[in-house]
Amino acid sequence: MKPLPKSDWAHLIPHQGGMCLLDCVIEWSDQRIHARTDSHRSTDNPLRSDGILRAVHLCEYGAQSMAVHGALLARAQGQRAAPGFLVSLRAVKLGLARIDDLDGSLDVFGERLLGALDTPASPRRGYPVAVAIALLLPLAAIMLYRIVGTPAALAPG
Repeated sequence: MKPLPKSDWAHLIPHQGGMCLLDCVIEWSDQRIHARTDSHRSTDNPLRSDGILRAVHLCEYGAQSMAVHGALLARAQGQRAAPGFLVSLRAVKLGLARIDDLDGSLDVFGERLLGALDTPASPRRGYPVAVAIALLLPLAAIMLYRIVGTPAALAPG
């Protein structure tokens, strides 16, 4: 699969301008997504405070990967993904305090654990963070995601 640049999918998600943190989608399927970005090193990253980008913001990177995943799934079915809302984060473990000083790109991997694509409403998306979280969506459609694979630099311990 050829990587999808931001220009291919950015208009499909609510995150716009500098708040659209991902740069490209390396690959995706019905169950998984692999996105990549260098925005964590950008001095104008909108999530920075006190001159740094804290590791907790990796949660937003994961959430955006699922927004993109849901949008791509919906587009493949000729539909548009309905907006979702991040409700809860569970078992988030961070092995570092900041990410703006990490060398290289950030690779974001997500895997859909639960969620039907053939509901009467438009396809739904979920948001991955650390181990797993649930997403509250209109019409009670719920998808569960988790991050698959943790880069060694981000692993606790």
